[in-house]
Amino acid sequence: MSDDPVKPLAAVEALEEVVRDSDAEYTLEYAATCPRCGESIKTLRVIRLLRTRVNFVSTLPRRGRVLACPLCRAVISGELTIG
Repeated sequence: MSDDPVKPLAAVEALEEVVRDSDAEYTLEYAATCPRCGESIKTLRVIRLLRTRVNFVSTLPRRGRVLACPLCRAVISGELTIG
């Protein structure tokens, strides 16, 4: 039955892995090269930061986000803006 909405277990597990791996994934308008692994990438992953411990009164934010290469997971310099 080709109209069956039930996905194979492997497909569901793959989707869950992506969700657990990062908060979001953004597609680049043009392919870029990762500065660490040198591979061509078309997406960037967004990973959330949570400050868990500090030994002083900090004025830094408690939360943040970083962009990462989807292949090697290296943090990549970039900016997310609302717009």
